[in-house]
Amino acid sequence: MNRGELQELATIRLEEARILLESNLFDGAYYLSGYVVECGLKAWIAKNTKQYDFPDKKMIDKIYTHNLNTLLGVVGYSRPPEEIDINWAVVKDWSERARYSRHSEKDARDIFEAVADPEEGVLRWIKQHW
Repeated sequence: MNRGELQELATIRLEEARILLESNLFDGAYYLSGYVVECGLKAWIAKNTKQYDFPDKKMIDKIYTHNLNTLLGVVGYSRPPEEIDINWAVVKDWSERARYSRHSEKDARDIFEAVADPEEGVLRWIKQHW
């Protein structure tokens, strides 16, 4: 996948998460909301990848993960900026294993809003860099 495809995928998955949330399908909404952040961070990483550089193996190992905190580190942050700190706290523990779990309406709404908030959402911040 390339950067543009990851950006498009993040946008599509956000809309799908919104539709699932509105349809009271909370498990899928929760999972896709976190997946939006993963795709966004990977698009950011792709932007910083130079075309003819041979990548460092340690970096490659770090980017082939679903761990949002690890991906955040790859883009150069040990913690998110203050303006999204609260919303990052909601999404940071998301895992690809969420697809196998049940999630409450509250959890699904909380993660979706933490990602999608137009002022302080995690995706808004990521989009400033991707």
